[in-house]
Amino acid sequence: MEPWKNDNRWFVSPYNYDPEVRSALRFSPRIELHDITLRDGEQQAGVVFSKDDKIRIAEALAEVGVHRIEAGMPSVSRDDADAIRTIVRRRLGPKIFAFCRCMVSDVKQAVDCGVDGIVIEIPSSQHIIQYAYDWPLSKAIDLSIEATRYAKAQGLYTVFFPIDGTRAEPGWFLDLIEKVAREGHMDALGLVDTFGGCSPHAIARFTQQVQARIAKPLEAHFHDDFGLAAANTITALTMGVNVAHVTVSSLGERAGNAALEDVAMALRVLYGVDLGIRYDKLYKLSQLVRKLARFEIPSNRPIVGDMLFKVESGIISSWLSRCKADRPVELFPFHWDMVGQPEADVVIGKGNGRDSIAFRLRAIGVEIPGDDPRVDTILARVKKASLRKHALLSDDEFRRIASAVVRLGNGARRSSAGKLAARTVPSRGRSGGGSSRARRPAKRR
Repeated sequence: MEPWKNDNRWFVSPYNYDPEVRSALRFSPRIELHDITLRDGEQQAGVVFSKDDKIRIAEALAEVGVHRIEAGMPSVSRDDADAIRTIVRRRLGPKIFAFCRCMVSDVKQAVDCGVDGIVIEIPSSQHIIQYAYDWPLSKAIDLSIEATRYAKAQGLYTVFFPIDGTRAEPGWFLDLIEKVAREGHMDALGLVDTFGGCSPHAIARFTQQVQARIAKPLEAHFHDDFGLAAANTITALTMGVNVAHVTVSSLGERAGNAALEDVAMALRVLYGVDLGIRYDKLYKLSQLVRKLARFEIPSNRPIVGDMLFKVESGIISSWLSRCKADRPVELFPFHWDMVGQPEADVVIGKGNGRDSIAFRLRAIGVEIPGDDPRVDTILARVKKASLRKHALLSDDEFRRIASAVVRLGNGARRSSAGKLAARTVPSRGRSGGGSSRARRPAKRR
């Protein structure tokens, strides 16, 4: 068994495990998922979680096995604070964190909620302090030192979270972090790409610069404005960063955050890093969050898209027919069971071929030989109906088409057989020794 081809669980590129590729990876011995769906996820415009919603999501996250849950921001509302307290009391397993501004009053609220730790934010770029906050630069430094000292005194694990770190002036940013580490307190430092404006190569350089100056555990918090949050997160993890901040299905501010399922599955399959979570619960978790957030994702979204294992193409349908039972990962990079998805299947639409139709006919219990012309008739009608509908056809719609063609086909075959028999019955003259010519049909008048 090769690491890139694991007994019908996955089949990816051997280049992932090339020794030269692997030699550059420096994963931490323990990587933790810090899920922020209940805080940053809820910051997606239009998403509102009730207290009960938050508890249900926290329970589902615990069932998956995430290591830390950022349960919310107590200062947002009494309901948020109450939800955090309730989640803490449930003792679900993961460590529970709260999110705070760099204010002693926010830290006090987190202490009252009974959380294990806090993520404490402060603006870290001169331009955002000046233009977005309208503060003197010294205020950011003073608040950070005061609030983090208080958090330490309260026994909270403290992740210092410098907003807009990747766009900050490098010298100013690193000086700020060093000063807070020296005069205030941090147990860990967040690498924060607030606006998703960093490429994976730039994240590598950013991480290197911070590691050279700050001897603290690092956590990756990257947004997805250019679709690179998961790639950026994995880049940082390959450099020894300990914790990945993720949300379910990339829910979050603007374009969202690194998706939990993307990061977890990429680590497991492409890098051989097992986070110890329940991968088979990922699809169910995504469905729950989408339902409670009233939030839709593309049907072909990686890992948890609802149509990810649905096949319409005729060519791929023929592959599925041959490989589904014994070699399913010839068609997919990982098995649907691995993430709890429904089994692979053929759907009916304009993109179908003859093998698609034959596959679905077998599925509904209609046995027609693959070379039967009725298959072509059904295919033509399916394409026409799907084009008219601008969508896939349902099973009921397909059954109606198939049934009509099968009935028509049987009748046509019987009729043709009768005509053929009539043409081949010998004439009376021939059978009786009379005229050898068949009797001419009467002329139509």
